[in-house]
Amino acid sequence: MKGGYVKALLLTEKDIHQLLSIDEVIEVVELAFKEKGLGQVQMPAKSYLFYTKYHGDLRIMPSYFEGSDISAVKIVNVHPKNPVKHNLPTVMATIILVDPKSGAPLAIMGGSWITAMRTGAAGGVAVKYLARTGSKVIGIVGAGVQARTQLMALKGVLKRIEEVRVTDIVKVATEKYSKEMNEKLGVNVRAVNNVKEAVKGADIVVTVTPSRSPIVKSTWIGPGAHINAIGADALGKEELDPELLKRAKIVIDDWKQASHSGEINVPLAKGMITRENIWGEIGEVVAGLKPGRTSSDEITIFDSTGLAIQDAVTAELAYKKALAKGVGLHIDLGKA
Repeated sequence: MKGGYVKALLLTEKDIHQLLSIDEVIEVVELAFKEKGLGQVQMPAKSYLFYTKYHGDLRIMPSYFEGSDISAVKIVNVHPKNPVKHNLPTVMATIILVDPKSGAPLAIMGGSWITAMRTGAAGGVAVKYLARTGSKVIGIVGAGVQARTQLMALKGVLKRIEEVRVTDIVKVATEKYSKEMNEKLGVNVRAVNNVKEAVKGADIVVTVTPSRSPIVKSTWIGPGAHINAIGADALGKEELDPELLKRAKIVIDDWKQASHSGEINVPLAKGMITRENIWGEIGEVVAGLKPGRTSSDEITIFDSTGLAIQDAVTAELAYKKALAKGVGLHIDLGKA
């Protein structure tokens, strides 16, 4: 039997920007978490290549939804020195959407904006299930791309936002973020001088930094607060005081990933917490297998490492919308 021609839809980052809305991404990411909670997905843990001499790494992230027949593979880098050394983003990604029936690629697409949007959406889902009802004050630590999509998602799930306080070690970035998000979202975003000023008294705290030592102290976080811990996504990274973890109900996205590279990885390795300190996975909460917040006083933490299933469903959403709108370029990859 002769092989057929393999064709795929090529979608650029510009295409992805025009195709995705945060509300739609929150919806599909929530469903992805639910299917994971119900055991209906295949998702091996991230594989890493470490480019130690260049202070970067590359991650490979495959997944497959057995019921809905969605499958994708993402490759994503993290090179913190890129903006200064190469005039490139710290994080870049490419996603291949695969047809499970044949294994052929359906689409090849820029994955950087998908990564930002699906991670922001995960934070939105976590707030929906774990934050205190009526939360209005948000503290954000870090003012990069992820800080933007996190706030976009929170704007989508919260009834009202009274104040957003943001800080970053780069003061210019803080001011830029404050101005941009005020104009884009119509919320009161205020630049502050330090982490304590950003998080103390906040209903919701979002940490989106590459820190390798705790920057949010336990004493700054009061009863009833919810924290989206987003920045820790590799071995050795941590943003939260381990004493804070001991006080909180900890919800992770995936045990293998979180224990290796999430917010809990360092305290676990040092024996400061154990698996018994982990309440469960967000998929279990979304699926109704475990309750989320159960009182107005408990502190909740969502440890987000970013899952391949989030990429797959968001890529599928972009692909379907692209086909419907005639966006993208069909490319011939040659005869199989």
